[in-house]
Amino acid sequence: MSVPSFEAVGVDPDRLRVVVAESRDVGERLDRFLAARLPEFSRARLQALMRQGAVRSGGRTLEDPAGRVNAGEIVIELPPPEPAEPIGQNIPLVVVHEDEHLIVIDKPAGLVVHPAAGHADGTLVNALIAHCGASLSGVGGVARPGIVHRLDKDTSGLLVVAKNDVAHRFLSAQFADHGRTGPLRRAYLALVWGIPSRPRGTVDAPLGRSARNREKIAVRSDGREAITHWDTLERFPASDAALVECRLETGRTHQIRVHMTSIGHPLLGDDVYGAGHRSKASRLSEPAAAALARLGRQALHAAELGFVHPATREALEFTSPPPPDFADLLRELGTPER
Repeated sequence: MSVPSFEAVGVDPDRLRVVVAESRDVGERLDRFLAARLPEFSRARLQALMRQGAVRSGGRTLEDPAGRVNAGEIVIELPPPEPAEPIGQNIPLVVVHEDEHLIVIDKPAGLVVHPAAGHADGTLVNALIAHCGASLSGVGGVARPGIVHRLDKDTSGLLVVAKNDVAHRFLSAQFADHGRTGPLRRAYLALVWGIPSRPRGTVDAPLGRSARNREKIAVRSDGREAITHWDTLERFPASDAALVECRLETGRTHQIRVHMTSIGHPLLGDDVYGAGHRSKASRLSEPAAAALARLGRQALHAAELGFVHPATREALEFTSPPPPDFADLLRELGTPER
């Protein structure tokens, strides 16, 4: 095995692994090949790293564990170590429902769900540890106790957290199924640029890490299945914008934001995926432009959440109205048409 200069690669050597595949290795299954040469990692861990976009070769991201090996260097960039066990912090929470098995939170925009690089504390997990105490101990892992799904930092709305292992397994199974065969329901409100030509539709487009920018998600033919159903609720001709409801059949990172952008309707306020539509903001009325500036984030809100309770087997449904910044922008966009 030959290892290139870490300085040339520009990565912390403690977080870099390089394997050289020779001609005799060509055609071998990728995860098996790496597991045999990197005994410090389990095969499952290597598969997870691939799906996270951390494995590259020749400028390509290798996301398919079942893919075949080609000759050359395979570079694995490890993510930063998970933070130490999080501590409880007195962060106010809007509790929609709570019992001995679970808690439903209406998360504000700006609150990170769990500790990660750049967000060691001040997260929803820190708030939950303080609020729930020892009941979260050991549930779902040290850094993500009880978390069965997540919302982006700047997405507001409903999120359920398990408070014991039985609830965690039961809820995780529902979210893994994404409502295909069960009652799980997740509906989001999104304000998008442009008025869709159809009242409703479905975006069925696989998603994966962008080959150009690993911080972004993109539609990729070799990505993971991703399906979003959308309905137009209100149209705002004066602002060339619309309010849509999005329902997820899968739960990929940034799914709604990328899917709506892919059909020409990026979210208002989304500087990551909607940068090409910034000029539209200059055509808004002065009050609407001011409301968009105050929003300062993508206009996305998790408005409905429904699932089966892990203990009572009762179907629970929760709704959350848009927060004030979202509602202000909605009001300033003009008189709606349905």
